[in-house]
Amino acid sequence: QNRRQLDSIQLCWFIYGPHPLTLCLFSSLQGTRDPMFLTGVSFPPDWPVYSETLIKLSVYGVNDGYQQTSNFLGSSSFSVADFLQSKDQQLCLSLRTADDSATVGTVVVNRMKMGEIEDGEVDHITADMHQKCTLVYESSHGRISDKDNGPIMNAVFKNAVCKVYRFQTVDSKWMLVREQMAECTLSFSIPKQLIALYIQEDTCRIQELKDLGELSPHWDNLRKDVISRYDQIIKEYQDTLAELEKLTGPLFKPSCSKGQKYLEFIPINLHTQRMRVTCPRKTDSFYDVVTVGAPAAHSQGFKNGGLQKLLSKYETEKKSYSTAYQCIYYPPEQTAKAREILCVVSQLQPHISALADQLLQTAQQSSSQPLRDVLKSLEEKTEQFVHALKDELVKSALLALHAARPGYISKSQTSAPSSPHEADPHPSAPEEPHSDCNNVDGSQTPPKESRASPVRSDSIPHHKEYDEEEWDRVWASVAKSLNCVIALVDKLQEQDNNNLESAPSHTLADVITSHSPAAVWLDQLSVLIQSLKECVAEVAERARRSMSFVLLQEAVCSTAQGLQLQQRRDAVFSQALAALACGFVMRLYAGLEDKGFLRQLHAVGLVAQFESLLSTYSEEIGMLEDMEVGISDLHRVTFRITEAASEEAVNLQPTISGRRDHYTVEVPLPHHAFQALPDELREGKPLRVLPVLFNVGINEQQTIAERFGDISLQERINQKNFEILEGYYKSLTNTVPSECLPCFQTQTDIKELLNTLGQNVVTKKRKNVEILWLAGMICRRINGIRFTSCKSAKDRTSMSVTLEQCSLLRDEHQLNKDYFVRALDCMRREGCRIENVQKNIKCRKYAFNMLQLMAFPKYYRPPEGTYGKVDS
Repeated sequence: QNRRQLDSIQLCWFIYGPHPLTLCLFSSLQGTRDPMFLTGVSFPPDWPVYSETLIKLSVYGVNDGYQQTSNFLGSSSFSVADFLQSKDQQLCLSLRTADDSATVGTVVVNRMKMGEIEDGEVDHITADMHQKCTLVYESSHGRISDKDNGPIMNAVFKNAVCKVYRFQTVDSKWMLVREQMAECTLSFSIPKQLIALYIQEDTCRIQELKDLGELSPHWDNLRKDVISRYDQIIKEYQDTLAELEKLTGPLFKPSCSKGQKYLEFIPINLHTQRMRVTCPRKTDSFYDVVTVGAPAAHSQGFKNGGLQKLLSKYETEKKSYSTAYQCIYYPPEQTAKAREILCVVSQLQPHISALADQLLQTAQQSSSQPLRDVLKSLEEKTEQFVHALKDELVKSALLALHAARPGYISKSQTSAPSSPHEADPHPSAPEEPHSDCNNVDGSQTPPKESRASPVRSDSIPHHKEYDEEEWDRVWASVAKSLNCVIALVDKLQEQDNNNLESAPSHTLADVITSHSPAAVWLDQLSVLIQSLKECVAEVAERARRSMSFVLLQEAVCSTAQGLQLQQRRDAVFSQALAALACGFVMRLYAGLEDKGFLRQLHAVGLVAQFESLLSTYSEEIGMLEDMEVGISDLHRVTFRITEAASEEAVNLQPTISGRRDHYTVEVPLPHHAFQALPDELREGKPLRVLPVLFNVGINEQQTIAERFGDISLQERINQKNFEILEGYYKSLTNTVPSECLPCFQTQTDIKELLNTLGQNVVTKKRKNVEILWLAGMICRRINGIRFTSCKSAKDRTSMSVTLEQCSLLRDEHQLNKDYFVRALDCMRREGCRIENVQKNIKCRKYAFNMLQLMAFPKYYRPPEGTYGKVDS
């Protein structure tokens, strides 16, 4: 009844009774002379609320929201028994002044059960009370739905904040909408594991450099310098890891800590958000999104740009450094190849050795078919090994390493050839391990050789005086040894078959261990297997040294700047991987009962679609350049599902293994969930995730960039990633039936959406946020993982997430279009995203000013009273 202008109205509920209990909730309606509004309170099941419990409701008028000054308007009390016994379980309460001398207004209290919409009990409710959107429940503990808070979810996702709304549909019915925002344990656990792997890898690299053996004084001094730099990086990473181990408390890094050096590997403000929608006579639907600050090296700054620019500049400078240090310049693709070969060698050599031992054991103990199976596996792995080393980079690096040894004297110093390349530096490559072995008694017979076309690279030196045939002879012995093993096993099986015809009860083991001449073949097989293992070990050692020498020269050319760039890239990748792992786990948990999704997962993998709202102006250009490289580097990651030892939270935490060129994230599932998976997933098949990034700046800095600056970075990113997304869709449609994809109410074809996205990507249009809408829509329709980012995932991200949620309610759940903006304002004013702001900066204000909002697209602007310039 008080009609004077107030900044806002606040309700305060006090609950008291035989068991002391107090609950204080505040809700407000900004700037109005008519303080009619709707809010709600819920009693969790474990709270001691009884029929005699008394509830006091007090109303305050807020004169100044910033100074938090208010005056008491009135209050009223009622018991739970009075409420439950009232007609229609509704009470109309009179608000009385503090001295009980006057009535100042009325408050209507209604009861609403959380499950009633599912039972169709509120279909008759009409749009009264000024047709306002309703926040009917809020909780800081996420106890509403067990569906979203089971043991698996609770192991990884913590500290949930929930909000529940009641919105009206086009047919004047009501839907119940539940938001849940949670922190993720992976915010810290993934970076800590990754830092430990960085330390381990760099320590191994130091050992590999030491294992190069004796080098000439020039190269030995360069090696010492590189080892010293690696020692420095390891020390810094160890200090960072030690600081992170000390941390306790929240499971996210707030936006105000993004510049902290010791937190540079931790993603900014990483949260998951799920919207679950319950409509009359319709199955629940849910929509997930991961929000995270742009993966970027904030602590290192962006004065000279971000990774994309710095790496390009660095590659140019490396050429001049290679001349200055008298070493070879290897382009990025060759250094990447060197790392790949090192990885393959380290994986395959022990695998081949283990299979060789298993073959010998099977020949002694088993029958013909297991022996053939093991032999087939050994043959396949050895072929992979030989194929990996059949590369000109390995040969040329061995020649260069030979020239770096002490006492090396080039023949060019004693005889001057007419041309530095007059002799063919590329001898023939050996045949792969399928050629016939002339002898089966362990004697060495080289396989036939085939001539290969030479591949030249002017950046690689060739030393004619070195016996280039030696490398071919060394690893050709691998193929020959394998062929001899195959031939002997064939002989054993032939003998076995002959004996089975005469005595069917005999097995291969009987043949081998009998006193026939075949018994000596077991010793021959043992000799051949030992020879194979020794040949593989020798080849692996030479390849390892040659590739280590390539990486030594890269490190020499890098100087301190290159290693600093590596640290920057490590930090950005760590943030991106933590977000990706969080999104993958959430998407996997949501799809455990979806057979179509699981088939798609192991057949073609998933798209991880990152939406960015960074501008292409000032510092945010550097952030976007960092983010582009960090997201692109995620293609080096695969996932694998394993069975957890138990359902304890510690056993359900994902773990990482690998090196910088490739990481595997293992995601454990409880026994019952793991056993229900398809065979391909239970067998540990590597699962691919395809990262794509789309960026559209929306703030006032983007306005400056579009009018006076350069937006080519954004255009290039969007065009490139559209092509990646289009390629994935083609692979998806060729591999997985359309029935595996989710169904949506809107019938627009995915191919049509892709065509529209392609057109928007090449269209010159300012702040074309339709690119983001289309990319997000396509991602959801192909079972992808959605991410939304801005600088800190706090303000612009909040506008985007709430807009997407309300758009889904309108398009998929018939939210009345007349209430679209009201629902949007309600979520932004009362929902999880304003709680995210509060968690980050201890203030319930989005960090926008009026000038910024004037530059925002219409639907990205928050409601009045929810924004103001704050430090973040």
